[in-house]
Amino acid sequence: MATNRTNPRLFEIPHAAVYTLMTLTVLASGFCFIQAGGASAPAVLLFRYGGMYTAALARHEYWRLFAYGFLHVSFIHLATNMLCLVLWGGHLERRVGPAYFVIIYFCAMVFGAIVGNATHATPYLTVGASGATSGILGALLCLWILGKLDVRFDFFAINIGLNIALAISNSRIDWGVHLGGFAAGLIVCALLDLVEKLNAHLLRCRFPEAVKVNLALLAGVAAFFVWAAWAQNLAPSLPRWIVAAGFVVACCAVIKLVDLALSIRKGLAAVIIALACANAGSVALGGRALAAMSVCVARRPGGPAPLDNLLDAFCGNPVLVTALVAIGAAALTLLLCSKEIHRGIEDVGFVGSSLRAERNRRHGL
Repeated sequence: MATNRTNPRLFEIPHAAVYTLMTLTVLASGFCFIQAGGASAPAVLLFRYGGMYTAALARHEYWRLFAYGFLHVSFIHLATNMLCLVLWGGHLERRVGPAYFVIIYFCAMVFGAIVGNATHATPYLTVGASGATSGILGALLCLWILGKLDVRFDFFAINIGLNIALAISNSRIDWGVHLGGFAAGLIVCALLDLVEKLNAHLLRCRFPEAVKVNLALLAGVAAFFVWAAWAQNLAPSLPRWIVAAGFVVACCAVIKLVDLALSIRKGLAAVIIALACANAGSVALGGRALAAMSVCVARRPGGPAPLDNLLDAFCGNPVLVTALVAIGAAALTLLLCSKEIHRGIEDVGFVGSSLRAERNRRHGL
């Protein structure tokens, strides 16, 4: 079987997922710097906006497992992590695609926070994308071990060595987050390779990256709603394992339906339109849930001006604002997937065949 080796250059130009994650991280960290009025953010501000701390998991503040990775203590801290994201992220995204890249990134971020929390015996506050970027390096090492990344071991020896040297020189670096993220990246990448090999027997078509990314985002949104219902005991009569199993089965069923749709004539266009509608529906459900939380009644003035302005607009007419944002989400989906829509509309029966050929030709990542 072919190993699908690639020979990455010393520097790979970043792609869409890297740019997106970098932009979100810079905006979130920059917002904290602006609030602090300098090139660094105090612990109080970092805690308020999502820093990971000792009792976060005990208090069920699971959102911090993601939020902490977008915040940074200082501009130097931010610049260092973004440099690692650029240097390593371009290679990984080019090899596995944006959907799997984002999955690896967030799994490393979450697992790094969990391991970091377990290794702290005293109170702490952790922020930074270092766990997620360590996961990128772990995933690259996994691809090298699997024989799917044609680089010399020097690449890893140098990068891992520099990280160890940096950690030794700075006592404030959280070793648990780094090691947890690195291990998660390696393990998740191996699991995704196994999933892709199994997909060769279960699915007909190889999904276009735009479809794969959108499905991953919708799965994340659905998981959040399921977790919210779980936390509020909206279905107390059902055991939680049944809810979790039902969610997994539903996701598998959706994936198979998309697979069948892609295999028919003009199926790619139909899938993109369905995803645009699903994105709009997700926004509508989110707006309804936000209005049901009574944020307009319970909120207190005096917060950050941009947030106050957004809440004022939403609270003034939640139905109208939600509808406009939902339409915007659908339009943005169609715009970003314009090439796929055009390809699907012009399809005379060859798109499904080409996607099936791609699935048969390439096994694993």
